[in-house]
Amino acid sequence: MVYLDGKLTRIDALADYPERVADTPGTNWLLVGSDSRTGLTAEQEQELATGGEVGPERTDTIILVHVPNGGGATTMVSLPRDSYVSIPGYGQDKLNASFAVGGPALLTQTVEGATGVHVDHYVEIGFGGFASIVDALGGVDICVPYPIEDPLAGINLQAGCQELTGPEALGFVRTRATPLADLDRMNNQRLFMSALLGKATGLGTMLNPFRLWSLASGATATLEVDDGTHLWDLARLAWAMRGETVTATVPVGGFEDVWGSGNVLLWDRERAIPFFESLADDRPIPPELLTPTP
Repeated sequence: MVYLDGKLTRIDALADYPERVADTPGTNWLLVGSDSRTGLTAEQEQELATGGEVGPERTDTIILVHVPNGGGATTMVSLPRDSYVSIPGYGQDKLNASFAVGGPALLTQTVEGATGVHVDHYVEIGFGGFASIVDALGGVDICVPYPIEDPLAGINLQAGCQELTGPEALGFVRTRATPLADLDRMNNQRLFMSALLGKATGLGTMLNPFRLWSLASGATATLEVDDGTHLWDLARLAWAMRGETVTATVPVGGFEDVWGSGNVLLWDRERAIPFFESLADDRPIPPELLTPTP
């Protein structure tokens, strides 16, 4: 465990800054999926349908996970990448723009400022690492809710329960070729995360030393974490998320075209404020504030 922990790539993602949100009860994780192609060959980029390099790194997946003190259900909240928020030093823009211009530290600061929730841990994974972890587990079983054909994401999936390979799983969480586009994508990302962690912490993995070693070594080789996060912290997160989990999306107020930013997603501030106050106070989110999953 100590050997593998030393292999984790650590980055400056949780820098202190003036008037930072004070520590809040429970443990909060910011999980980020970036479009980094670092380390991929041209053949791997083609296999994963990444589309090649397209400028600065961006993030398509931003999930805030709250693990309560004293047990209880873990809460997994999708933060839409197109959320129109205040980015320190840059004014109003889409949430993922903070990552493009200031990397993990600015993204974390932006999330803390927008939600009022103190982030304790940061985890990031790129395209190649995502696929390799899925393949290390021998694939992941997903019940695909509807047929999805998306050449841009490299997938053609039928509805129903099936085992997805690494490239197929990557396409599943990236695709917007569905009726609700980004909103469907966030639901698919949470669905996949639950299935992935269920298999990663299942007996089929825990009792198989070859699969367990492949998973652990693959994770340490592909994940980037903040300076204070260790492999045993990641194991505790996986264990917390394998049980009862509440999944949600920040309350959405609508969409708007903004000059310089394009089409942005607006939060329903009247509902978002008590929504995040519940997490900051280590309380369950009231059911009436949870957005029903289609």
